[in-house]
Amino acid sequence: MIHKILASSKKLILLAVICSFIASITVLIYGVVQTGHAIVDLVHDGAFSSKGGKNLVVSLVEVIDFFLLSTFFYITALGLYELFIDDRLNIPAWLEIHNIDDLKSKLLSVIVVVLSVLFLGRAVTWDGEANFLPFGASVALVIASLTYFLSGQYKNGKPSKY
Repeated sequence: MIHKILASSKKLILLAVICSFIASITVLIYGVVQTGHAIVDLVHDGAFSSKGGKNLVVSLVEVIDFFLLSTFFYITALGLYELFIDDRLNIPAWLEIHNIDDLKSKLLSVIVVVLSVLFLGRAVTWDGEANFLPFGASVALVIASLTYFLSGQYKNGKPSKY
């Protein structure tokens, strides 16, 4: 009886898969809309003004952040589906997820890139007045910690056993 309940309960993960996929699509569409707004604002502000160019760069860096977050949700949906529902998806080898450590490492890699883009966005908009060092040090510390964690997971190309 318990075995049957536990075996069928893995289908509950399908809720997390569907919600993660919906989140991915939602954030992706929002990023596409923001791209359109950035282009409209560029035309409206004047394409060749210095203000227009800087605003465009800032807007597009923010858009990249949305696309990366969309990727995060998509990888989460794929990974949970592969781990709990069906691992016979036709996906590229670099996206295959065989265990929870594979999923964690892929998600942490995306987080490192998202934090880097977040820092870049703040650096581009920095006005020179606020103390930027604590924010930069915080981001660097988190990225260093995640990188250390990821490097410890795979020693010599093989998953570590801890």
